[in-house]
Amino acid sequence: MPVVVPVKFSFASRDLWFDPQGLDIMQGDHAICSTERGTEFGLVTADPFEVPASELAAPLKPVLGIATDADYDRADELARRGEAAMADFRELIEKNGLDMKPVGVEFLFGGEKVVFYFAAEDRVDFRQLVKDLSGRFRMRVDMRQIGVRDETRLVGGYAHCGQELCCTRFGGQFEPVSIRMAKEQDLPLNSSKISGVCGRLMCCLRYEFEAYKDFKGRAPKKKAIIDTPLGKARIQEYDTPKEQLVLRLENGKAFRVNLADMTCSDECKKRSREQGCACRPDTVTREVLDRIESPEIKLALMELDREMGVNVGDGLDSSDRIVAAGPTPRRKKQREEEAARAEGAGSRKRNRRAKSDQDTSASQAEQGSSRRRRRRADAPAAQGAAQQDASAQQPSSRRRRRHLSAEERDNAFRAAAAREQRSADDAGTRPSDEAGPSRPSRRRRHKSASDQGKGEGRSGQSVKPDVPSVAEQVASGKVKVSRRRPGDGGGNVERSAPASGANQAADGGEGGEKKRRRRRRSRKPRGGSEGTGAGDAPSTPER
Repeated sequence: MPVVVPVKFSFASRDLWFDPQGLDIMQGDHAICSTERGTEFGLVTADPFEVPASELAAPLKPVLGIATDADYDRADELARRGEAAMADFRELIEKNGLDMKPVGVEFLFGGEKVVFYFAAEDRVDFRQLVKDLSGRFRMRVDMRQIGVRDETRLVGGYAHCGQELCCTRFGGQFEPVSIRMAKEQDLPLNSSKISGVCGRLMCCLRYEFEAYKDFKGRAPKKKAIIDTPLGKARIQEYDTPKEQLVLRLENGKAFRVNLADMTCSDECKKRSREQGCACRPDTVTREVLDRIESPEIKLALMELDREMGVNVGDGLDSSDRIVAAGPTPRRKKQREEEAARAEGAGSRKRNRRAKSDQDTSASQAEQGSSRRRRRRADAPAAQGAAQQDASAQQPSSRRRRRHLSAEERDNAFRAAAAREQRSADDAGTRPSDEAGPSRPSRRRRHKSASDQGKGEGRSGQSVKPDVPSVAEQVASGKVKVSRRRPGDGGGNVERSAPASGANQAADGGEGGEKKRRRRRRSRKPRGGSEGTGAGDAPSTPER
């Protein structure tokens, strides 16, 4: 089999094989090789090795020799000339007005020609540019158009991951990358996150696609139900680089398990044989959970053992215990005595509590019977008092919801006057200034300044003036009570007889009553109609 040695050139996309011709060449050496373009200077990337003759598409080119110090100096000089030629390349492109981007200039090691690399979207007519370049450099000119990926590989740089660009570091032929590869790896379909420096999809999507595809073909699908000793668990996410799955139990606890540690149940194996497909694991055994370094999982397994009747102790290792596992005979005897004393004290407490409960229930029963007897005794008296209050409150029309008619109101006032007269006769006294102060009325009445001055006697005590009450005036027929209606301004009071002398003296008038002023004015406009309106003051009756 032929022996080959791979060599990498600066502007080549991949390593090329050459015939070492028995030279003692090794990886890391620089060699001078003969190529189709001429003599070039390259880096040996691996030691010589044998390959089958079927893998060779064309006869191998020879390695002319291993680079010496003079060759290194010449290579450095050609690299400096290429960088200086970029300024002339840009100038001539701008002069010819071509839509192209200069990328690099390479002077071949043998001096056969100079190669100009450029990037452009479409085909460019660079015939005039070639004439200008050959006239300036006095060498044979070769124009080479490359794509954006080749441009990025030649320029170099660093990717989002912080590493050197894959195209520059690994080289090789560019393979197509599709958006399906990003979907298979569960990456966000955001162009700024899955695109490289060149603006196209990142090359690493192609490199890792096969690994993700193989892992998803062997692992259970997401949201699948997995049987565990702690109950059912659901697959939440994948960790493809580590080949692990994240499971979440029904109680919310999550843990990681290796795909290789999961097993297939008998039902799963039977179903895979019937359908003729691969068996995906759906069970996690107890041994796998015991190997997981998670305090929550260990506590859950301990609780499971307690429920199954297994004595798991307090969860401490024998090396972590400070005292002996069991009590000494003396300590055991002390515990028994303490338990006996606690039981005796508890029985005495229970007896006292039962006795106190019986006494409490008996006292509550006696109190209840006494309350019932008291209610029965107080019921007639309360009923009579309620009837008496109802009869006393009957004349008051303000506490009733239903308005009384004029006839009912007159009857109520007459009844009240009759009751007041009977009470005065029973007491043997009549309300007058000579007899002294009478029983005050329940209804509070405002006193005028004249009434207060007349009511005070020589001793400084207040004396009720000799003024007939409203009930007496209604009973005698001197005052006629009219029915009050909403919106009538309080109603009009018509008097059929002049007031007494005491009232005249108190009011300060000589033959008429003092007009009662109302605080609220009438809302109705005062017109020229005769008579007293709803908002006017009551008229004084003629003498």
